[in-house]
Amino acid sequence: MCTSALQERYVNFYTDFAFKRLFGTEVNKDLLISFLNSLFSGKEVIRDLRYLNVEHMGHIATERKAVFDIYCENENGEKILIEMQKAEQDFFKDRSIFYSTFPIQEQAPHGRWNFELKRVYTIGILNFTFDDSDDGYLHHEVKLVDMKSGKVFYDKLTYIYLEMPKFLKSESELTTLFDKWLYAIKNLATLMDRPAALQETVFSRFFEQAEIAAFDRDELRGYRESQKDFWDLNSVIETAQKRGWTEGREEGREEGRAEGRAEGRTEGEAIGAERANRENAAAMKSEGIPHSVISRITGLSEELISNL
Repeated sequence: MCTSALQERYVNFYTDFAFKRLFGTEVNKDLLISFLNSLFSGKEVIRDLRYLNVEHMGHIATERKAVFDIYCENENGEKILIEMQKAEQDFFKDRSIFYSTFPIQEQAPHGRWNFELKRVYTIGILNFTFDDSDDGYLHHEVKLVDMKSGKVFYDKLTYIYLEMPKFLKSESELTTLFDKWLYAIKNLATLMDRPAALQETVFSRFFEQAEIAAFDRDELRGYRESQKDFWDLNSVIETAQKRGWTEGREEGREEGRAEGRAEGRTEGEAIGAERANRENAAAMKSEGIPHSVISRITGLSEELISNL
């Protein structure tokens, strides 16, 4: 057996291939149902799901379209978007709000209508953190709230964000099914065997479907390409961070001489990071990477990327 086989038994859940294979296919929808029910913790019980078209256009052809990672509805017609976010973007919250407008608008039938809507859930599994105020607060549930009373104003629109880097429980600390799902998702690529704490039947299926050795040739090729994209993304991020820090530090020193060291360093780092981000986008563009993919990685607009 080769060394790589000894080091890698299961897929990396954060790759597009693995995420959509394990949670986005009809044959494995029982895995997604189990995960969602553990996430909702009894507030919502899903018995069945139907996968829906992930590509959505605006009302007219010239309007911007949205392409969801996974889009489905439960037996009550409630819509559920599940997005995997591998890297932080400046406007990822805006993107979530924008995407949620499509399943809202598509509920409007032709003809007369009383405006009654089904619930819409937007769920983000994030491989980064956006709230540094509390290291233990990783499960965000957001609704429209009356600011004075603190009561939920509208309960049919819910945004759930899971900051996966904050999940630090060991196998011995897993108590709920939700804990077990987060542990399986975060650690899948580094495991060599199914953990003893994950003995539920659903995890038998999960690890069976995640085992690389069971893939046919096309599946293996698809996974390797997705894995390379994931590695490339991480490399771009690390390069941008290092370059931004180096250039920003130099800019900060120059600005610091005139404006004060603390202020100059902060502004200089921002300038350097922005410059590095654009340079990386230009490099990816020269390699033929689609502008939409570059935009998603860097957070830059497609129009700006076209002009680089």
